Parts: sequence; C-alpha cells; structure tokens
Amino acid sequence: MGGPGPETEGLVEVVLPGKVEPEGLQIRHGTVPVAGRGQVVIRMEATGVSFAEQQMRRGRYYDQPPFPFVPGYDVVGTVVATGEGVDATLTGSRVAVLLKVGGWASHIRVDAADVVRVPEGVAAAEAETLVVNGITAWQMLHRKARVRAGKTVVVHGANGGVGSVLVQLALAAGARVIGTASARHHEALRERGVEPVDYRDDDVAARIRGLAPDGVHAVFDHVGGRGIVDSWRLLAPGGTLVSYGSAATRDDSGSKQWPVLKLLGRVWLWNSLPNGRHAYFFNVWAGRALAKGRFRSRLRNDLTEVFAALQRGDITAQIAAQLPLGRAAEALRLAESGTVTGKVVLTP
Repeated sequence: MGGPGPETEGLVEVVLPGKVEPEGLQIRHGTVPVAGRGQVVIRMEATGVSFAEQQMRRGRYYDQPPFPFVPGYDVVGTVVATGEGVDATLTGSRVAVLLKVGGWASHIRVDAADVVRVPEGVAAAEAETLVVNGITAWQMLHRKARVRAGKTVVVHGANGGVGSVLVQLALAAGARVIGTASARHHEALRERGVEPVDYRDDDVAARIRGLAPDGVHAVFDHVGGRGIVDSWRLLAPGGTLVSYGSAATRDDSGSKQWPVLKLLGRVWLWNSLPNGRHAYFFNVWAGRALAKGRFRSRLRNDLTEVFAALQRGDITAQIAAQLPLGRAAEALRLAESGTVTGKVVLTP
C-alpha cells in the first residue's frame, strides 16, 4: 500500500490516564510493536469514538481495564508486518479488527485470527463506522430478534452510531421502523423511511403505541434505566426486546456494575414469564471466553455481511466527522454532544 514500514515509524498512542475530562487525555510516544507468532501489526487508518469510550473516561464501562490504558474499540488499517505462522499475503491488506481497548494508536498488534479483510473499494473511514456498530446491529437484528419483512421494530437513538446502522439494516430486511431521536434529526429519518418520535416527549411509549397499537416485533434499547420497562411493554406477543446499553446511567456515580446487573436481573425475570416474549442483554463479546473459534467465525461472517450490505447500497457509512488522532479530546467532546448523526472517526 506504500508508505514507510513500521521500522521507520514511531508509535503514537492516546492514553486515558484516569477519570478525566476529554482534555485530560494524554499523548504517548513509543516503539512500534513487533509481530509475534500468529500475530500481525496494523498501521491504523481509522479508529472511532463509541459510547464505550464515553463510559470508560468516567470509569463507568462494565469491564474496562484499570487506568491508565489506551482506549479505542475498533480499528481499520493496513497490515504492515506478519509474524511466524501467518499468511504473508496479508501484508499490505486493509483489515478491520474489534479490540475493546487499544485502538487509539498509530499501530496495533493483534492475533491474525481476529482480523477481517475489508473489501476493495471500501474506504477506511467508511469501514470503521461499520465495525463495532455494524457487528452489533447485524447480530441484534438477525441473530437475536430475527426480524423479517413486514414486522414493526422500534430503534431508540435512531440517529446514533449503532442506531443509524440498525435502522438501515431493518429497512433493508423489509421491516417497518419507528425511531426515537431529537426533533432536529426527524427530517433525515423520514427521508430514510423511518417514522420518528421525539425522545424528549413526556410519554414516548404512548406515542409509539399510537403508531403501533398491536405492539411491535422488536425493540432495540441502548438507554436502559427506568425506560427499559416501557420498552418491554411495547412488545407484541412473541416479540423480542434487545437491550444493549445503559446510556441513562452514563453520568451516574456509584457501582459501574450495578446498572448491568439490574438489567440482567430484569431480563432473567421477563424470560421466565409465560408470555411468549423474549428479552436479551446483548454484548458483542458474549461467549468469546468459552468458544473463541465460534466467536471469531461469527464475527468474520457477520462483518462480511455488513460490508456486503454497504457495497449493495443497503446501508451507507454515517461519518459524523473525521479528526486526527491528536485531536481525540475534541472528537470525544463532539461524540458526547449528542448533536451528530453517525460515528466520529479518528485518523492518523
């Protein structure tokens, strides 16, 4: 792909030193890592700001590592070095990888088995918007809720990183989509074919029930908190609630585990009721520790499906803004502002 090799470059990382405001992020310089057996080194072309980093800087992400660490949930870049036992033809290829942490860096060392090739013609920033967001949306829609044509679904935060992908995938599947968002995003949602509801309304659930009086097939809820009960009650018989976050508790103090444990308790209780409805708390990493090979296979297959949907035009890359890695604090502020559609992307 051209450009200097890893041996002529230095490592640049953005470090989260503790519970800080975005301006408290630090830049650290070091030596580019060397690929060990079964590993590759990737030169970052695009990484992103997700809700996870917003929680991590507050110390609120469920299983974040101890401070200090390098945040960054996913990366798209070019393989610049391969270790022993790795297919050497990977060198020069553009790949995507899901990390959880470590992505806000100029170079990343990962297991070769964890990378997914990005199709020719898909730009790095476009692909980046669809790694964690695309995997999350695809698996919730098709593996959990199993949405089919003619069904009605509710997507909370329909203008957000995951929400905007969910909306497009659901529409491509032939579903009717009701999406919550602030009023300034409603016109754009209508143009996509979404029926918008203002999440600031006094009774959002009543507004949704007015649009779908018989209930809905699926609700995708990243908010959590007390509103999760309303999401459950919106379901028609046989419907599915997929909870995948607790944005309502982002700024709370106290235990970071409690909101998730409370959600898990509700999910267990609801699934024990004899009403034919289903509830899930979705985490993209679920099952990795017990079945790493299956996890990697599903991730590779599902992300390949997402990239194929992009190439078909079923979905578009929602890039809210592109900023260089050195302006990570500004990028984090922008992502947290709630004023953007899609994902804020960091580039070298």
